[in-house]
Amino acid sequence: MLSLRRLDHPSWMILGILLIAANLRAPVTGIAPLVTMIQDSLGLSAAAAGLLTSSPLAVFAVVSLLASRVAQRFGLERALMYALWALVIGIALRSLPSVTLLFGGNLLAAVGIALGNVLLPSLIKRDFPHQIVTLTGWYALTMGLAAGLTSAVAVPLAHLPGLDWRHALAVTGIVATLSALVWFPQSRRPRPAAPTASSAKPVSLWRSALAWQVTLFLGLNSLMYYIVISWLPAIMQGSGFTATAAGNAHGLMQLASALAGPAVVPLMRYFKDQRIPVVILTSCNVIGLLGLWLWPQTALVSSALVGFGAGAVLVMALAFVGMRVSTPAQAAGLSGMAQCVGYLMAAFGPTFTGKLYDWQGSWHSTLVLCVVLTLLMGTAGVLAARDRKVDDRN
Repeated sequence: MLSLRRLDHPSWMILGILLIAANLRAPVTGIAPLVTMIQDSLGLSAAAAGLLTSSPLAVFAVVSLLASRVAQRFGLERALMYALWALVIGIALRSLPSVTLLFGGNLLAAVGIALGNVLLPSLIKRDFPHQIVTLTGWYALTMGLAAGLTSAVAVPLAHLPGLDWRHALAVTGIVATLSALVWFPQSRRPRPAAPTASSAKPVSLWRSALAWQVTLFLGLNSLMYYIVISWLPAIMQGSGFTATAAGNAHGLMQLASALAGPAVVPLMRYFKDQRIPVVILTSCNVIGLLGLWLWPQTALVSSALVGFGAGAVLVMALAFVGMRVSTPAQAAGLSGMAQCVGYLMAAFGPTFTGKLYDWQGSWHSTLVLCVVLTLLMGTAGVLAARDRKVDDRN
């Protein structure tokens, strides 16, 4: 049996962080390959089936604003424990033979994911203040690889003899349960609760220009990424690619997004501040988007560039959440603010651009819009990359 001293070791905490990260995307993105099966099995309309993947984004936006209060009330470790159990229970419920439990369990799982998304940067800020960039890069990699693996095995698993889509959905519960078991000792150890506003330097994040710069850097990146990831197969097939080729590019984009995490860490360390890396990564996105628009024959390389740039910007934006604040409480607040705005943007992006396509019959306007969003994102990122904190008065 592990001793308390062993559980206090930083490597055990890092293992817990990476396991939590493995749950922060896969339970939602893993539904997409199974939507048609779920729709046919339950007789759902296309709109109802679409809610399985779109409604969690609305939950993320709402819960992101409440997560810092949960951490202040219960402490970071215990709040993350609650997030994991919400995931375990939600995944179990949505795997049962009931349409009501399918949707209810999906929303409960989304609550757990939202809490984890907001609170992990705060935990890293508190316990690993000198390794923020490194740990953020590795947990982003873990999150992306887990999501990609889950999506890849979902359909083959559902087609195995004696299994169906419910079993494929339940698989993510195994990782969530393992994560909860590993994290449980952390939640039982005496730890101070996250600092409240009264114990931190007073600052209104919603009135802070720097907080809004970090928020827009993250939010505009999320908006662009969700637009492209939602419509890339349709964009490529509209340019003459087969469904198989479009699917391969879609998978490559997600893989490139995941691998960007560790790659961006040395880039951020090489420069004195992060403004040059922001320009480099924004350029990756712009070049990739222009390739999809003007040179569709380069779609495979272009989609990988977009994925890599978006994944790297995500790591930088999450790192900024810890680097641009002075306390874990501020980190939780800024993380909640940035992710609330980001998910609200992302929730409306694919729908709006889908209607734009219906109106024009072409994806050109959507790709131009994504280029404009990326340039605005880069502008916010350059401002957020300056070595300042939200409570600086100068």
